Amino acid sequence: MKVSIVIPAYNEMRTLPAVLERLKALPLDKEVVVVDDGSSDGSREWLDEAIAAKRFPYELRLIKHERNRGKGGALITAFGAAAGEAVIVQDADLEYDPLQIPEVVLPIAEGRADAVFGSRMLSGRAKTYSQLYLAGNKFLSLLVSALFGVRMTDSYTCYKAFRTAELRRFALSSTGFEIEAELACKTAFLGLRFMEVPIAYSPRSREDGKKINFRDAVKGVLKILGLRLALRRGDFGR
Repeated sequence: MKVSIVIPAYNEMRTLPAVLERLKALPLDKEVVVVDDGSSDGSREWLDEAIAAKRFPYELRLIKHERNRGKGGALITAFGAAAGEAVIVQDADLEYDPLQIPEVVLPIAEGRADAVFGSRMLSGRAKTYSQLYLAGNKFLSLLVSALFGVRMTDSYTCYKAFRTAELRRFALSSTGFEIEAELACKTAFLGLRFMEVPIAYSPRSREDGKKINFRDAVKGVLKILGLRLALRRGDFGR
């Protein structure tokens, strides 16, 4: 099974090369699709050079946004370009160790799941950015679980893997971090065979570039509530 590893990147030159280096070790038939979301730190120029020099022993593709569209916008572009039978999101900041990818996509490869989320809540190896952030994530996951009838412990995890054919049905529209809520809600609403696997997590600090904030959490709540109402009306593309 070919796996598309999609990486939304915005000014991540400090860590992106290390992420791509670690992907070398993955025993997967893979392609890596990086969507540069309007970076100004030289990362897109570095990627152009790396691809031209064939620096990495796997298929590496770069898609450029001329302006920043947000994480959701970058993921929608990446999902549309994915050519693998399965697709998984990898952030560019090394909060998630790419060496965990095989265990996340394994249930899809074995035909046991259509969607697999790597849950930080199920693992004793996950560190906590802050108790407030942890409480917010738990609340969002509880809200998705209650409104969409699925047991989900970590709706805002980066590691979301899908059978690509199923992901094509999602009609995604979110451009910001609320894309995480939309992916979680539509996974449940469509009745995909869903699993969670425990993963480790090493969060960045706000000073190091942590981007999710209280406003994003509020947007997530509104997105979940809006999707519940819209999907009941059959307005799937909202």
